[in-house]
Amino acid sequence: MKNWIITNLTKLRYMTGIVSIALMVISISFICIRGLNWGLDFTGGVVSEIQMNSQITSSEIEPLMDAGFKQDVVAIAADEPGRWILRYAVPPKGVTYPDIIQVLEPLHAQVQVLNTSIVGPQVGAEMASQGGLALLVTMLCILGYLSYRFEWRLAAGALLALMHDVILAVGFFAMTQMEFNLTVLAAILAILGYSLNDSIVIADRIRELLIAKPKQDIEATNNEAIIATFSRTMVTSGTTLMTISSLWLLGGSSLQGFSIAMFIGVLTGTWSSISVGTLLPEFLGLKPEHYLPKPESQDP
Repeated sequence: MKNWIITNLTKLRYMTGIVSIALMVISISFICIRGLNWGLDFTGGVVSEIQMNSQITSSEIEPLMDAGFKQDVVAIAADEPGRWILRYAVPPKGVTYPDIIQVLEPLHAQVQVLNTSIVGPQVGAEMASQGGLALLVTMLCILGYLSYRFEWRLAAGALLALMHDVILAVGFFAMTQMEFNLTVLAAILAILGYSLNDSIVIADRIRELLIAKPKQDIEATNNEAIIATFSRTMVTSGTTLMTISSLWLLGGSSLQGFSIAMFIGVLTGTWSSISVGTLLPEFLGLKPEHYLPKPESQDP
């Protein structure tokens, strides 16, 4: 099996590259057509803080709140035991929400509402602009680093791999209409760092092989670089996915969006660094001459 993969690695890279382009087109289509289901962090909403018995969990609170308020209500544990922060949308005109104490009465938990506040849409718009600015600054910093570290063809491949991972993660949230909040945005920024790490490892290996074996075909060089870093990539991605899966299963609903975005990002990051990150430099004409030292001109 291993020998078959090594022999057909170039074909596999081309196939995975086509699949990646197709997935990017589909993701962009969902983003443009359906858009994102912005969370209360961006749209504004109501935040209520309650105190109750410390034995109660979010899995008991949220179903009652969802049924009573007829929407998805997020229950976040506060610093003190038994204290919860409930987040839900502002009621439409003419609609009055039921009393929280009455909604949670089946729990027999002696509920006490400490305070309720409204987060305005202006605050949400400011968070959205700051989040977009953070994403833009991160991409520019990464672009500057890649341009300094590598020749522009390898840098372009790594940058396209980053865009691929972000687009697929955001496209998943647009397709499923899961809530896109600040924790998901934090996951998107984390995906950039993780994917960049994988792309740099493979790009470094490609650069070393271009210098060490200048007469070798670029296809063979890319394949050799992937094979040399494959075990390291699989071990790193595997252990990271195990951690994220634990966070997904045990972290509760407040970390679900973060965990899902990170899970998608690690999978696509591993995929793209092998396929997208190596294919684009190859198509752009990457050659050993681009990394070999240039001969000094001699005066006549």
